[in-house]
Amino acid sequence: MQGQSIERFMSRVLVVVGPRQTLGEASRLMRGHGIRHLPVVEHGDVVGILSQRDVYLVETLSGARPEEIRIEEAMTREPFFVEPEDTLEAVAEHMASRRIGSAIVARDGVLLGLFTVTDALRALAVYARAHPHGQEVPVVEDDI
Repeated sequence: MQGQSIERFMSRVLVVVGPRQTLGEASRLMRGHGIRHLPVVEHGDVVGILSQRDVYLVETLSGARPEEIRIEEAMTREPFFVEPEDTLEAVAEHMASRRIGSAIVARDGVLLGLFTVTDALRALAVYARAHPHGQEVPVVEDDI
């Protein structure tokens, strides 16, 4: 899978939210669409990303009311951006080393999709099917 572009494995973005929407709205969208990450878009620009984990964290705070808390209060303001031509290897290594759950795929500021840990697992499954006899891949201690 060396040299495969991230575009091949990314999820196309169908659902986005605005920064002034509430966490309650975001939570319903996530559940309704079976997704765990929502790009936060304002005036056509991606200004952040909201994860299911962000929503859960706020919901556990004493007295927190998701219907009153705006997405901009819980989102990650500097998401990880990649180009669709970036390699799966480079993006996956960066995400793993920084423990990032998703990357926003964009070209010239235009949102094209998301690449998440789930997408990475799909890519791994493709690789495993292509190498059914378990071709040995050396693992370097730093890779773990």
